Amino acid sequence: MSLREYSSKRRFDQTPEPASDTRSRKSARTKGPIFVVQLHHARARHYDFRLEVDGALKSWAVPKGPSLRAGDKRLAVEVEDHPLAYASFAGDIPQGHYGAGHVDIFDHGWWTPEGEPLRALAKGHLEFELHGDKLRGRWTLVRTRLQGAKQQWLLIKRSDAEARDAEADDLIDAAPRSQPAPRKLASARAAKAAAEKAGGRKVAAPRKASAVWRRRALALAGARARPLPAGFKPQLCTLEATPPRGDEWLHETKWDGYRLLADLDAGRVVLRSRNDLDWSAKFVEIAAAIEALPVASARLDGELIAVDARGQSDFSALQRALEAGAHASLRYVLFDLPALEGIDLTQVALVERKALLQFLLQAAKQKVLSFSTHIIGNGERVFEAASRQGLEGIVSKRVDARYVEGRARSWVKTKQANTDEFVIVGHTAPKGSREGFGSLLLAGVERGALRYVGRVGSGFDDALLRKLTRQLASLAQADAVLSLPAHVPFRAGAVRWVKPRLIAEVEFRGWAKEGLLRQASFLRLRDDKTTEDLGMSEHKTATLQPARTATKKTPVGKKMASGEVTITHPERIVFPDTSITKQDVADYYRAVADHLLPELIDRPLSVVRCPDGAGGTCFFQKHHAAALGKNVASITLKEKGGGSDEYLYVKDLRGVLELVQMNVLEFHPWGARIDAPDQPDRLVFDLDPAPGVDWKALVAGARDVRARLTDTGLQSFVRLSGGKGVHVVVPLRRGVDWAEVKAFCEAFAHAMATQQPLHYLATASKAKRDGRIFIDWLRNARGATSVASWSLRARAGAPVAMPLRWDELGRTKGAAEFDLAAALRRAKSLRKDPWEGFAELEQVLPKFD
Repeated sequence: MSLREYSSKRRFDQTPEPASDTRSRKSARTKGPIFVVQLHHARARHYDFRLEVDGALKSWAVPKGPSLRAGDKRLAVEVEDHPLAYASFAGDIPQGHYGAGHVDIFDHGWWTPEGEPLRALAKGHLEFELHGDKLRGRWTLVRTRLQGAKQQWLLIKRSDAEARDAEADDLIDAAPRSQPAPRKLASARAAKAAAEKAGGRKVAAPRKASAVWRRRALALAGARARPLPAGFKPQLCTLEATPPRGDEWLHETKWDGYRLLADLDAGRVVLRSRNDLDWSAKFVEIAAAIEALPVASARLDGELIAVDARGQSDFSALQRALEAGAHASLRYVLFDLPALEGIDLTQVALVERKALLQFLLQAAKQKVLSFSTHIIGNGERVFEAASRQGLEGIVSKRVDARYVEGRARSWVKTKQANTDEFVIVGHTAPKGSREGFGSLLLAGVERGALRYVGRVGSGFDDALLRKLTRQLASLAQADAVLSLPAHVPFRAGAVRWVKPRLIAEVEFRGWAKEGLLRQASFLRLRDDKTTEDLGMSEHKTATLQPARTATKKTPVGKKMASGEVTITHPERIVFPDTSITKQDVADYYRAVADHLLPELIDRPLSVVRCPDGAGGTCFFQKHHAAALGKNVASITLKEKGGGSDEYLYVKDLRGVLELVQMNVLEFHPWGARIDAPDQPDRLVFDLDPAPGVDWKALVAGARDVRARLTDTGLQSFVRLSGGKGVHVVVPLRRGVDWAEVKAFCEAFAHAMATQQPLHYLATASKAKRDGRIFIDWLRNARGATSVASWSLRARAGAPVAMPLRWDELGRTKGAAEFDLAAALRRAKSLRKDPWEGFAELEQVLPKFD
């Protein structure tokens, strides 16, 4: 690669940048070619992304910086090659010179290409993996067809264990490398005295052995000479019914205690719970033992346990010891070493990390610190042996596993008993001689919300009853936390509800047909876990299962009145997977009428009818028929061919309920009203993701559409479709015709697809979809429709098309976030319309020259 262009743009007698013939040392480059990312505060702030290829740094300017979100595409403009010496450059380029401004080193490391890099770059598609301080994992550079002064590429983060919801600007958490290091204290004695004064606990003096342990850590394959920041999150297990087979797995005891993480820095340790609570002051003996290790810095992962007479972990004994303050029986069983002496070991094979950890603990000889031994292979036999010894189960880990923050399939747990964790939502009154409470009501978490799963009334001793009774009393609330299904053996009025804060672990023998626990027995409170750990969203605290009070006692084949409309066969199951009935559907539409009717009244409609329920054959109907009901009105509209036909519409709730009586589940209105059917008053862009496009990418796409519409002067609103997509809706002042609206929407969608061809497309071809979002503009034509806000969808789970505020969109997890029950709760709790101001907006289409 030529550096002629680089040299021609610079005057090296006036700029601190290295000359093109400057040679750089390669002492730190034994693992592969280098890469560097520099933050350039030039006329336009940007990141410079550079890869060593064929003796030079191939370079791209990335305006927004790399994104760590899988699938995110960032523009990367190819610039001139730079010399290898530029990888260490940081400083100020003087004004008046090319690239004037401040340069910081954002990240550096080494990289591994897939295939031959020069050939891949020539073809315009380079796959590679980064091994840096901040940027790690698999990436792709793709050359686009966009023409400009310089060649434009896309830098894309691939889906792997390193992907997360972050971008470059989120990672600027340390002083730039170009800034001088902080002034060191005058002596080690002064450093020790300052630390003791700040923390109150004596700090061990620096150890000469630290350098030895650093060399040992650095010698491991995959080790990186960079610190792992304090506060790392633990790797979590995936539950499996049977242990994995093969010699690529090692198997450990599943310790019955509390997860405990340790950050040792400068000889001082911070002990953290799984939820990042500081437990250092609670367990001073363990803290002292860690600080006595022959190292000054480490990251440790393990389990806090209490040991019984057989040498096994006993959770009840652990809780008693913690309550009594008797810590003599406590042990810290260590099973991982993510970092040691400033060396990041998260990319080192697990079996190598464990070997170094075992060696460290053997050298320390600390009684309260134990090593979690393992057996390689023979998972089934190890599990059987653990069961015979009365252990809860085993944890199996891939021997070559990296340490990954969060849940990963490289660690799996297998339990001897069928146990799980649930949220306590209430309790019943005690009976007989029992005091406190009778049984606890439990809820599981589904899609972020609570669902009643049954009760547990056994497994409590007197001390635990007293303790739980006090905790429940402090959490008491008058309002029901969730609605109870019809088949529970007691009335909701008999329940004493509590705020959903406590987590109970119970043992049970499967599930009854109604979805309730069978023969549940209480094991323990999980004080170390929260409802968020179980997946519960803060804004969802009610059951996903709808209450069906209206149909509880309805005889089969009878009729039930819904206002002035009679619903025949109200007991008929419409959504077979949720047991939602026809009457439930009518009750739902009546309950949300204030929100739904503004979307429907006096608009031509297409409806989805499902005579055999959502699980049967469904069909669209747009033409009026007398059998639909006396309150379902008709309007005669001209067709394109010159003829005319009768379309249906509704004037009030009675028309909606008559359509429900005729097995209608979905409502799809026109974008115009019956008094001016040729003058649209709204636009709809339906963002339809291809398979493989994740939800975060779709949310980002909706926000992108909103931003581009704002650029044209149009305010927009967002709706979850209840299917797989998102609708961006734009209100308009009536006046333009359908041809103008369609032309604008088509041009808008094609413009976005042209600007970001790997992210969007504006044609409906499935063959071309391939990981992109189709911006469906075709709904903006005369006779075309889109689903109404608050309409049910004829799909499994009874999802609902739900309007949101824009600030709510990022907190959702999918287009079918709201089902019938969740929509009812939202309708009840809304204080104002999420589309407030929609009807009052008098917007006009922009004019383009």
